Amino acid sequence: MIAKLIQKKLPLSQSDKINQLLVILPKFSRSSGKTVNQLSFYGKDALEALLLRRKMKLAEICRHPVSANLSDGSLCAWVIIDLKQPVFEQQTCMRKALKLLLEEDPQVVQICVYGSIKEKKKLAELAVFVTWVNGAMMPSLKTNKKELPRNNLEKIILHGYKDVNGFTLQRSKAEGNIFSRELTILPPNELTPALYCSCIKKIAKREGWKYEKYNLKKLRKIGAGAFVAVAQGSDSEDAGIVHLQRLVKGADKTVALVGKGICFDTGGHNLKPARYMHGMHEDMNGSAVALGIFLAATRAKLDINIDCWLAIAQNHIGPRAYKQNDVVTALSGDTIEIINTDAEGRMVLADTLSLAAKKCPDMVIDFATLTGTMWVALGSRYSGFFSNNENLTKQAIDSGKLCGERVLAFPMDSDYAIKLKSTIADVKQCSMESEADHILAALFLSKFVGKTPWIHMDLSSSRNTGGLGAVSDDVTGFGVGWGLQMLQKFLKNR
Repeated sequence: MIAKLIQKKLPLSQSDKINQLLVILPKFSRSSGKTVNQLSFYGKDALEALLLRRKMKLAEICRHPVSANLSDGSLCAWVIIDLKQPVFEQQTCMRKALKLLLEEDPQVVQICVYGSIKEKKKLAELAVFVTWVNGAMMPSLKTNKKELPRNNLEKIILHGYKDVNGFTLQRSKAEGNIFSRELTILPPNELTPALYCSCIKKIAKREGWKYEKYNLKKLRKIGAGAFVAVAQGSDSEDAGIVHLQRLVKGADKTVALVGKGICFDTGGHNLKPARYMHGMHEDMNGSAVALGIFLAATRAKLDINIDCWLAIAQNHIGPRAYKQNDVVTALSGDTIEIINTDAEGRMVLADTLSLAAKKCPDMVIDFATLTGTMWVALGSRYSGFFSNNENLTKQAIDSGKLCGERVLAFPMDSDYAIKLKSTIADVKQCSMESEADHILAALFLSKFVGKTPWIHMDLSSSRNTGGLGAVSDDVTGFGVGWGLQMLQKFLKNR
């Protein structure tokens, strides 16, 4: 549940009743001839006394927000945001400040922004988004009341700036991010392919999306052998490719979102050791991100048609599971030599991308927690992407900077593909060597989109211990903000 927002154009006054307050100040440049000291803001005397005791300078709260109890017993936190810093840095600082209040499990948080009209607008948008995205608590299966997480934040009261649209874009992005994270953390027995598809169907009905599921019987019939090879290892044939559609009257552009939805990945016959199998219920994060973007775009009422394709299955070991040296035929007609059953993500995506590309969208973006080598290359603070279109590459990087979800472009030169050359099939699924597997995976997937403008996002930052950017939780929902920004850019540049 997302907190209710109340907006008050005037700054906070001494007569207002508060329990938890976040005071946000802009950082003035020397060239402007202004300083924060010239501002009159709530709790200024208390802040100056606190800084004196801690032997801190006022400028230090730009990186290290502080909090203190005021004389009336209320808890106040102060932070300075440098609007010239990258958005990622602004979000991180705001998250740290808000955490000082949320740790007290409040029902209501009040926020007061200061500065010029332009500064207050930017600070308010940042603060409201970060508060929304962290105010909602993730599902928990704990039964010990002492260990239960805090409650959902119920209300945000914003002082000093009023947005006529009620921060619709920020709210939509927060709702998409929260939804993505809620799905990702569910344990595998709570999110089997059957349960996942049922959940999506209910949401589709609520949001007015068209829902269609290509079950295994249908996928076998149309020749989607790459997807079926992975899915057939599960006892219950509940896997499938889900197609969601949102059509907007008058819209002339269509974007396809594709997500890898492996609800649990054992590695198949190339079984993962326990250390690497732990956490593999999150291997469906790509599909959760695609759904989060789809939801955010719907709530934001973006003037664009969207097709969302979700490859939902499990990768199990069993007598029917696919094996090394199998050769399967994909929906595209290409034959694929199986090298490693733990490279299942590119298999299910291959046929899903083929289905998406057949609809001739203006752009395809796929999301997947696909390779360990991307994590080795970047760690978990950036995600890497590949594209067959230079203009999309530039838009992707710019979108990352604008939304605070940092991405980096990787090469996809054709000479890497020698590693995928097979003597018995059209292509190898992967290479036995692990080097540059993220590049090989992208080259493999590129075969199934043809000339359609395409981006493949390898979500190495789907989880980061201690949170990332705007989000405090380890599961970050990374990609939802970036995807929404990409859709906005696509509409602007059409």
